[in-house]
Amino acid sequence: MTSSLLTPRRRSRVGTTGGVAAKGSTAPTRILDWRDPLVASLLDGIEVTADSETVRRIETLRHAHRRITEAVRPVYSVQDERPVSEVLRRGRGSCSQRLAVLEAVARAAGVATRVRGLLLDGTFWYPRFPRLRRIVPDRVLLAWPEFRLDDVPSAAGPASWLAVSELFGSLEELSDGLDAGFTNSGSETLFEALSRTAIDWDGATLCPTAGAGCDLSAYVVADLGHFDSRDELFARHGQTLCPVARVLAEPVMGRHRAA
Repeated sequence: MTSSLLTPRRRSRVGTTGGVAAKGSTAPTRILDWRDPLVASLLDGIEVTADSETVRRIETLRHAHRRITEAVRPVYSVQDERPVSEVLRRGRGSCSQRLAVLEAVARAAGVATRVRGLLLDGTFWYPRFPRLRRIVPDRVLLAWPEFRLDDVPSAAGPASWLAVSELFGSLEELSDGLDAGFTNSGSETLFEALSRTAIDWDGATLCPTAGAGCDLSAYVVADLGHFDSRDELFARHGQTLCPVARVLAEPVMGRHRAA
């Protein structure tokens, strides 16, 4: 049993709405405040030699992902709109916040980003909160980043976008290894799992290992479309928890290590 008592009211979150044709941007936002020196420091010393701009961008983001994994301790923070600079200063953040840090680093490196809004069934988080299932939100809003791999103006042709799911390889490649998929239990978080296994929200693949969770499409309640930034997504659809619930939960959950 999940709970709808802690989620925002009067929010339409059904089907694909707005932002479908989002072009993305490299501009700073209130959340993605990449001009802060702490964001720039994550790019310090990253030198990638590649034959193409696309490969250079991917390798830069892979290095940044590893640095964020080391620099930001995983916790269950519920403040999805917290600015990236504050997350870095605290040295701890949720998967959503660490994904935002990666987006901010990408924009700082000149790579445009956008997000896909996914509404997930709250049961996806049951393995992490086995004794608190009754207060797990029935719907969880996820801002899933995508990175633009070219600088071709939209008038010259469609942009090439890379979902963060495929930052470390295609879904087929990531699901073809011996590793199990993501179970959302144990010490590994969704952010960390990206580097070793397929995170598939569309039912495009399946891990060969029995019982492995690569295909997570069954948890997707609604695809809300694409948005130029997570700021825009949250402004339209709200965060997962209502303001009162966030105020009450953050002092505890924002320090509780994800495990």
